[in-house]
Amino acid sequence: MNKYLRSYKKVNGFTKISSIGDGDLKLIEFGIINLEKGGEHSSDSGKSEVVLLILGGKCSVSGNGFEFQNVGSRKDVYSGKPYMIYIPCGKKYVVTTETNVEIAWISTPSTLKTDAYLITPEQVKEAHLGKENYQRDAYLILTDAFPSAHLFFGEAFVPSGNHASYPPHRHDFDNLPVEVDMEEIYFFRFNPEQGYGIQKIYTDDNSIDFTCTVKQNDTTLIPRGYHPVINAPGYTMYYLWIMAGQNNRKFLSVIDPTHKWVLGK
Repeated sequence: MNKYLRSYKKVNGFTKISSIGDGDLKLIEFGIINLEKGGEHSSDSGKSEVVLLILGGKCSVSGNGFEFQNVGSRKDVYSGKPYMIYIPCGKKYVVTTETNVEIAWISTPSTLKTDAYLITPEQVKEAHLGKENYQRDAYLILTDAFPSAHLFFGEAFVPSGNHASYPPHRHDFDNLPVEVDMEEIYFFRFNPEQGYGIQKIYTDDNSIDFTCTVKQNDTTLIPRGYHPVINAPGYTMYYLWIMAGQNNRKFLSVIDPTHKWVLGK
């Protein structure tokens, strides 16, 4: 098994794609819940907080002290902004489906005492990042505007043939207000789905210098370092980016000085 790359094939039920310790990640666990209409998934957040991001379809989520009904409005990740449900630690929860549904499951260790909550599409912020052939559109979903022990994440959409997360950036050290220490994963989709991209992960000292091809439903694990991606011509690349910081949750990073000149700075 490759240390920084995981592949997933769609199956019914819950599939854990990465666990704490994989790829040297200390905070992020990731998986997919795939249910047919009328299906059900029950679990317990235990010593972690759990986030359910609706990739496509509609469901209801309930537990002790919370109930969110008929959540979800898009048929897939290319069809609008998402809904997201946050479940705090120590809570049992049940997912029931109104349609076929696909959910990204995100978990991180937590002792944070807060209520379960829902983020709606109206609360998701839009951003346009980069320029020329390194631009992308992004949805900022779970940000520091909402309670979480460690998580900060969103979705990115990369046009045909474009680079993203470029110029390469890192978030390896707590050095406010310049940079924060946050590990990350990327989960990829392509439209059409036979598309592909190239992911690179590297550090200043070359202790990591990794390059791979990413395809539909692949996940890359990024414990540290710069992590640019390239999308093949003819396709739209989607990736769910999930960051987790031990001490800080900020959208702050440092550009690789070798390539910073591209910004004209």
